[in-house]
Amino acid sequence: QEWKNTFATWDPQDFCNISKVILPTDTYWSPPIFILERVNGQNSNLDYMAVMHNGSFNSTQAFQVTLTCSLMILKFPFDTQTCNLSVASFLYPAVTDLVMKTRRTPAEMMKDSQSYFLTDGEWKFTNLSIIEYIEELGDGEFSVVTYLISMERQPTLYILNLILPTCALYLLDMAVLFGPSSLEDKISFQIAIILGSSMLAVILNNILPTSSNKPPVIGTH
Repeated sequence: QEWKNTFATWDPQDFCNISKVILPTDTYWSPPIFILERVNGQNSNLDYMAVMHNGSFNSTQAFQVTLTCSLMILKFPFDTQTCNLSVASFLYPAVTDLVMKTRRTPAEMMKDSQSYFLTDGEWKFTNLSIIEYIEELGDGEFSVVTYLISMERQPTLYILNLILPTCALYLLDMAVLFGPSSLEDKISFQIAIILGSSMLAVILNNILPTSSNKPPVIGTH
């Protein structure tokens, strides 16, 4: 966060050429902002801000946060999800008191986010866009900055552990069904196929998220 306070300025030549001071965050006013989609999180203990001689304040705080996001898993495991991270402050109206702006462009933030994101995990970071708008709430208008984060699922693990075994079971089912085996052998093998398909369905049900309006195509066949 960066902002300016015209009442906190000084001439560095009058104070031993000191142009920057580190102070606790509760020393001066700071913008009270929060994340709309936040469920819970853990803030760091770095409760300090940097004050420049021209009245510029800079506060950097790292924290881990859990967000709510509506997922569309119709194409699972080949799906792409877009989640919002909205930063707002509903204590100060945007018309007179507080207007939030982003300093860096989406391309610059995209580059930084890709360097921080775990590229060897389940998700691949694909795109980041920013929307700045004014939200009307009651009788006031408030500034909101929304980050649209797009991620693509890495399907390799699901192909190896779910799709390929399912296809193998159905191929074996067809081979036995049209093969020269006896009726008793076909019935016993069909029972084994049903048990294997049921086990794969249980595995699929455990790994699928529940926040989706439509079930995946792979779960309906």
